[in-house]
Amino acid sequence: MVKTVLKCAILLAVVFSFSNCASIVTRSTYPLTINSTPNNASVTITNSRGVEVYSGVTPTVVRLRAGEGFFTRAEYQVRFSKPGYDDRIIPVTFSLDGWYWGNILLGGIIGMLIVDPATGAMWRIDVDAINATLNRSTSSVTPELRVIDINEVPASWKSQLVRLD
Repeated sequence: MVKTVLKCAILLAVVFSFSNCASIVTRSTYPLTINSTPNNASVTITNSRGVEVYSGVTPTVVRLRAGEGFFTRAEYQVRFSKPGYDDRIIPVTFSLDGWYWGNILLGGIIGMLIVDPATGAMWRIDVDAINATLNRSTSSVTPELRVIDINEVPASWKSQLVRLD
């Protein structure tokens, strides 16, 4: 009986010392829902090194890795573009996951210093959706010359008119 209890205690100690808390409870990739007004805007996502990790149109859902390297959180830039609208860039960042500290009680030193930092499970996404509103571009308006009848000119403009002889 004592040997069985001792074997179970040793087994539990080994399991807890080689497990990791954050990578069990959370994940290392997260879904991000991306919407825009107007729809069908081009979307490009680049990581902190400027490498394109996604290209498509809205609406869409992408999966982003939480870690970018050992003990390094990921950071992304989401660029929206559509003809006739100004481009818009929205950052996506990750923060330290509270479950990472669970390694102190449950995961052990290996989970805290090796597994969770290597897999990115120590980080969590700050937002789960982006809803971007694109503004109409004023720079895309091409100058034009129009001739209009004096009766069509608004009254507020008439005081600014200059007579050409």
